[in-house]
Amino acid sequence: MKSAIYPGTFDPMTYGHLDIIKRAANIFDNVVVSVLDNKEKTPLFSVSERVNILKEATKDIPNVSVESFSGLLIDYCKERGIYVIVRGLRAVTDFEYELQMSQMNRKLSDHKVDTVFFNTTLKYSYLSSSSVKQIAQFHGDLKAFVPDFVADLLYERYKNK
Repeated sequence: MKSAIYPGTFDPMTYGHLDIIKRAANIFDNVVVSVLDNKEKTPLFSVSERVNILKEATKDIPNVSVESFSGLLIDYCKERGIYVIVRGLRAVTDFEYELQMSQMNRKLSDHKVDTVFFNTTLKYSYLSSSSVKQIAQFHGDLKAFVPDFVADLLYERYKNK
């Protein structure tokens, strides 16, 4: 059984993320979407909220599971026995960063971990979690960017800020 880990902050999850998840699920037997608990960032949603959002968004994809992790991605891969990382690329700037990270991960794993890159579908090439949060902050229309339940959570969160 071939498995892959799709790590990220997912704050919030967007249709761009969901597109990568679905495409990876068509290639791998099992895709573990892994929400990073990064103590250096101040996310809008807690780790458990982001995990729950992703679980809801992927509930109809049987070979996708969602969990969280902290620390080095390579250590997490080793713990799970999964040696393929999935990453999405929107632009050349993403590639430069992701290439460096994939090379570092490969080196740290003694050449056991590979990274598979998915070019973002053109429809979502401009989309980022940061831009979605900015639109939500001013109660702009989010229907093209996130599922309705995510939009509702975003509007509610910014209403209370």
